[in-house]
Amino acid sequence: MKRALLATVLSIVAATASAHHGWSEYDAKQPQQLTGTIEESGYQQPHGFVRLKTADKTWLVVLAPPGRMENRGLAKDMLAVGNKVTVYGYPNRSKANELRAERITVGDKVTELR
Repeated sequence: MKRALLATVLSIVAATASAHHGWSEYDAKQPQQLTGTIEESGYQQPHGFVRLKTADKTWLVVLAPPGRMENRGLAKDMLAVGNKVTVYGYPNRSKANELRAERITVGDKVTELR
């Protein structure tokens, strides 16, 4: 009975862990810096995001979880539509318009996200 319970618990944990994507889908060997205007933002679990309009295209920029952003001083209102920001991060290997941000600059405020 204990083994069955343990197996069930482990399978639930494994399923939950696999549901959350890993960072290996982003290419840390190709860092990029983007500057643009926020067209949309989300301050939600598991990660916040902004849609960033740059000179040549619109990017989906994956941010940190809301709790981490808040703890590091990046309040929700700083990600308002229309704000100009600069992000530094790593592009997704298979999604040409997606970037995982390591840091974001809003005005003169730089926030490390990882």
